[in-house]
Amino acid sequence: MTETKHFYQTFQPTHYQIALDINRGTKLISGTSTITGEALESIISVHEKYMTINAVTVAGTAVPFTIDEQAEGLHIDLGQTGKTTVTIDFTAPLTDSMMGIYPSYYEVNGEKKQIIGTQFETTAARQAFPCVDEPEAKATFDLAIKFDEQPGETILSNMPETKTEAGVHYFATTKKMSSYLIAFAFGDLQKKVTETKSGVKVGVFATKAHQANELDFALDIAKRSIEFYEDFYQTPYPLPHSWQLALPDFSAGAMENWGLVTYREAYLLLDPDNTALDMKQRVATVIAHELAHQWFGDLVTMKWWDDLWLNESFANMMEYVAIDALEPDWHIWETFQTSDAPMALQRDATDGVQSVHVEVEDPAEIDAIFDSAIVYAKGARMLVMARALVGDQALRQGLKAYFEAHQYGNAKGADLWAALSDASGMDVGSIMNTWLEQPGYPVVTAAVKDGQLTLSQAQFFIGDGQDAQRQWKIPLNSNYETAPAIFETPTVTLGTYQDLRQKAGEPFQVNVGNNSHFIVKYDDTLLTDILDHLDDLDAIAQLQVLQDLRLLADGRQISYAKIVPLLSRFAASDATVVNAALYRIANNLKKFVTPDSTEEKALRALFDQLSAQQVARLGWTPKATDTNDDQLTRPIVLNAALYAQNAQAVADAHELFTANAAHLGTLPAAIRVFVLRNEVQHFGNATLFDNLLNEYRTSTDPSYKADLSVAVTATTDPTLIHKLIGVFEDADTVKPQDLRSWYRGALANDAAQQAAWDWLRNDWQWLEDTVGGDMEFTTYITVTAGIFHTPVRFAEFKAFFNPKINTPGMTREIKMDIKIIESRVKLIEDEKAAVNASVAQQTQSK
Repeated sequence: MTETKHFYQTFQPTHYQIALDINRGTKLISGTSTITGEALESIISVHEKYMTINAVTVAGTAVPFTIDEQAEGLHIDLGQTGKTTVTIDFTAPLTDSMMGIYPSYYEVNGEKKQIIGTQFETTAARQAFPCVDEPEAKATFDLAIKFDEQPGETILSNMPETKTEAGVHYFATTKKMSSYLIAFAFGDLQKKVTETKSGVKVGVFATKAHQANELDFALDIAKRSIEFYEDFYQTPYPLPHSWQLALPDFSAGAMENWGLVTYREAYLLLDPDNTALDMKQRVATVIAHELAHQWFGDLVTMKWWDDLWLNESFANMMEYVAIDALEPDWHIWETFQTSDAPMALQRDATDGVQSVHVEVEDPAEIDAIFDSAIVYAKGARMLVMARALVGDQALRQGLKAYFEAHQYGNAKGADLWAALSDASGMDVGSIMNTWLEQPGYPVVTAAVKDGQLTLSQAQFFIGDGQDAQRQWKIPLNSNYETAPAIFETPTVTLGTYQDLRQKAGEPFQVNVGNNSHFIVKYDDTLLTDILDHLDDLDAIAQLQVLQDLRLLADGRQISYAKIVPLLSRFAASDATVVNAALYRIANNLKKFVTPDSTEEKALRALFDQLSAQQVARLGWTPKATDTNDDQLTRPIVLNAALYAQNAQAVADAHELFTANAAHLGTLPAAIRVFVLRNEVQHFGNATLFDNLLNEYRTSTDPSYKADLSVAVTATTDPTLIHKLIGVFEDADTVKPQDLRSWYRGALANDAAQQAAWDWLRNDWQWLEDTVGGDMEFTTYITVTAGIFHTPVRFAEFKAFFNPKINTPGMTREIKMDIKIIESRVKLIEDEKAAVNASVAQQTQSK
């Protein structure tokens, strides 16, 4: 049921006293929530969920209340308005949903243990204590926590502990903050602590299942990130400490709780001696993302969830700004170009996609707006555009003013644009709102018509789309000075092409740097000119050629068959960004072939042609002379060689496996997954499968565990596939947080796809019961849609998910994914013959 009225409109808390008694043995929470605030109506509303409310009192006197399960709250009849203090006595279950207050399970030396942590975003603080659980309802909090404490255990919260009396741990009063950012955790933890230049204590905490040195990398990045942000934002970190905590069970990647940031173990802890560069970069950017939030999201919080982008888009951009400053040799913006940019462009081209700013009320729908491709990636591209327009000096000046104006309060998107406009003297909001409020993005067509160089813009769609005549204010970033800085009309003529080309001395380009959220369709004259000067283009420009051609092919504006002959021209590039874009197209070609067909054999030969030179150059194992690009490109080309079934690559991987069979975890992390998967696919048997599964159960290295899951889900043995599906619901083997990646691995395996799809359909209720309360739940639909590409699977997908289309929180995803699969199936059916003929021609001509 949609909330027609926010609870904050009836009651505005100013301070909470929260007392909790948590028992891990009985899985019971009991406590009191004492809330002081202003009652705007005589009947006030307070959120609670899954609780038993024992009593509600004001000044020691019981007052009447009613439970409203649909609105997830209780309505309390005060009989008057004005300042009041309400005490609510309650009990609640300790659940395994990874939401609210919940246990994480792990083993140390064969002993099963657990720690308690929290996850309150978006609307789960109401499962922990009665509160007005809305971002605008900021208040201060006093926490007092008692638990079934064992000797040596540690308890953490947003603020420092002040005292312990009679087993109760008391914490300092928080700053004024939103309920969803409250956090605490307790258990048998180890730590590493340091201090920033300004005196902020920084710590990393984890279970004792991990080696102490696995905390070092995160500690260094966290400390330096806070120091960077204090300088960049020109605003001090607002709290005494910044704790980073790795939880063994955690649904999302990480969560920006103020002063106590929580993470998946995979995104905080790493082996300093054997972790691939891309994983180090991933961990670093996750930490920098969450710490960016300590100001942008925590100090200043969006007023309501419709402005979620204000938190997430900004942190998504700042993670790259920070890590680029801390580790300039990484060239981390290249990762933005190969991950965030293509993810946003792909998703945002489907008709029906949400806009970055989206109206939302129902709690179930709030979780559904966390579309990572839109709210995170597209929103970050928007802000990258804004940063390029105003420059860093105005950006920093605007942010400082924004923080000063709204600290410990709430803001809307317009407040950010106003601050940046004041700092830059530019009407930033009028430009950015065309990107913020409208779904989708434009394709700019550049063409020579009657000798004139002309540009036009229209919304770009993959699949059927209803043209609503949308227009954008596009930062063009052209290399020809006659092009406007902002393109805001349907068409523009730049002048006589021959004259412009002669004067410029280089091919015409727009979106130089690939930082604006649009793609370009060059006519044959302009594209030929670009391709004829390919070697003169930098790596980002080459990536862009491939990126835009791929999307235009997905959108049926050109054919994949016309792209195939171009691929070999990019295959010798040393740049990771070029190789990532190249093999994204090559991997898309796999959908046009039937397994074990003549067409697939030709496609494997094409992969062999594309990768052979690079594999010979880089080899399997890291070299002291490797550049960062070499380290990041090696896995891409080895993966291609193995798909090609290159005999030497298969043999080399087998040799590496054999030489390291007694200690597989020590294989070089960047290539380990390919060695393991190759062994299962080409030399697999039940003994190997069981050994790898046992390694998975016992390892505490999250990166190694991820590699093992990829390997075992690649088995083609029907008996082992049955065994594989059997562990999906065994939480002692596959934690619910990791289940989606196991499911996806099996679904992407042609031999296991039927079994995995049958499991999802047959056990959907179990899945919903297990992870249904989790904001990641709808991504089971997303990953299924990402793989299906045949008419049969499309029909099955619709038959299963259409009856669920009105389920709150699932509606948009199901509708979107039906369109995504439908357009892919139609593309394949229409172009399969031409694409496969083009592939065959390429491999025969070499």
